[in-house]
Amino acid sequence: MAYRDLREFLARLEKHNQLKRITAPVSQDLEITEIANRVMKGPREQNVALLFENVRGQTMPVVIGLFGTEQRMAWALGVERLSDLTTKLAEFISLDMPRGLLDKARRGWEVLNALRATEPRYVSRGACQEVVMDPPNLNALPILKCWPLDAGRYITLPSVFSRDPKTGKRNVGMYRLQVFDDQTLGMHWQRHKGGAEHQRVAQDIGAEKIPVAVSLGGDPAIIWAGSAPLPPDIDEMMLAGWLRGKSVELVKCLTQPIEVPADAEIVIEGYVDPREQRLEGPFGDHTGYYSNADYYPVMHVTAITHRRDAIYPATIVGKPPMEDAWMGKATERLFLPLIKMFQSEVVDINLPIEGAFHNLAIVSIKKRYPGQPRKVMYGLWGMGLMMLTKTIIVVDEDVNVHDLSQVAFEVLANYDPLRDVQIVSGPADDLDHASLEKNFGGKMGIDATRKTERDPGPHQKLPVEIDMSPEIKTLVETRWREYGLV
Repeated sequence: MAYRDLREFLARLEKHNQLKRITAPVSQDLEITEIANRVMKGPREQNVALLFENVRGQTMPVVIGLFGTEQRMAWALGVERLSDLTTKLAEFISLDMPRGLLDKARRGWEVLNALRATEPRYVSRGACQEVVMDPPNLNALPILKCWPLDAGRYITLPSVFSRDPKTGKRNVGMYRLQVFDDQTLGMHWQRHKGGAEHQRVAQDIGAEKIPVAVSLGGDPAIIWAGSAPLPPDIDEMMLAGWLRGKSVELVKCLTQPIEVPADAEIVIEGYVDPREQRLEGPFGDHTGYYSNADYYPVMHVTAITHRRDAIYPATIVGKPPMEDAWMGKATERLFLPLIKMFQSEVVDINLPIEGAFHNLAIVSIKKRYPGQPRKVMYGLWGMGLMMLTKTIIVVDEDVNVHDLSQVAFEVLANYDPLRDVQIVSGPADDLDHASLEKNFGGKMGIDATRKTERDPGPHQKLPVEIDMSPEIKTLVETRWREYGLV
């Protein structure tokens, strides 16, 4: 399902009582965060998206919590359940081609037409440019200050568009932006991200400016796509187009040689000097702690455009569970088939909300030979941003990786620390304050699979699991009412 713009998605949420309009006056500094945080962590029936229609000193309303439940996140990506994403992508990339020549040709045309539908389409005009702010002024936007010790106000739900200065390939990332003044922003693209690579390329070739644009709003699939950990050669707008079943329409910016979603709510145009840096942060982050201040590039704003009735979209991060948890779960479900393409023994994966994305991955596998769990660990650490995963636990295929109680039982029952723990070192997440040093630290893999005589190293004979005989189970089930326990 393709939403033309953000308001079409809001209409669906409101129809299903998943959007609450708040008309009471509120402040963009801390108050909206506290309200949204309480709603996110409150009773399930109260967890709805919030549209603040009366932000003090501002003319634009603020919407927050768009992706705050599994259901809303699924609707945002055009499915009913996040698990549908796994099925959808698995069917699309299936390598089980039909045998007959005609069937192969038909299948080839289906794939080709599907790929064509994902290509962005360029248009001459867009709703995002109905109003041109003159002069551009970031303070005219209801940008939030989220937490008391934040260094300032932050744009938290952006799609940051840039192009490789050498190849021209587009990258879209979701990087927070700190407001320094009315026309400059701190561009927090971490060293492992696509935007930072564009900065390195620009430095290498001597480019003076990197054109960038910040898009806010639009179809929620477009918003989410900027957070997806895609390989460098895959266009995020192509992924968004595939998810929505319809090409993303892009329009040229007014002051920069770059394109943005035509139906976005707000667009901030500008450039980054690849050699200019400024202290950015601290910022209350998704780890539940403030990330430290550090030096990041500066974005100089050259234009701000928006719809006549623009809505400013935002999110907040902090101690989980928060809205970003469901954005991460969408990534987990969508990328499972891709993991299986390279590691066919993988059955399922869980990146628990409590692990804040990079701290823990639980993987179930079809174990067939000695050392296979370690092979899976190293394979995952070698897949893109999975390199930042601090802990990987491998369990047997019959273990439900989403049942943390069952996982804990299997780990504690099956692993011996001397034999089954693998300690390595490598890249660490920018926000991992526990690492040995910035961006580098230790990693741990735990083989929690059941050991047999085929596994290397000393181990005891695998004991027999406790279970009741089938006959007694059937007997008790048929006599259950007689026991008076109904």
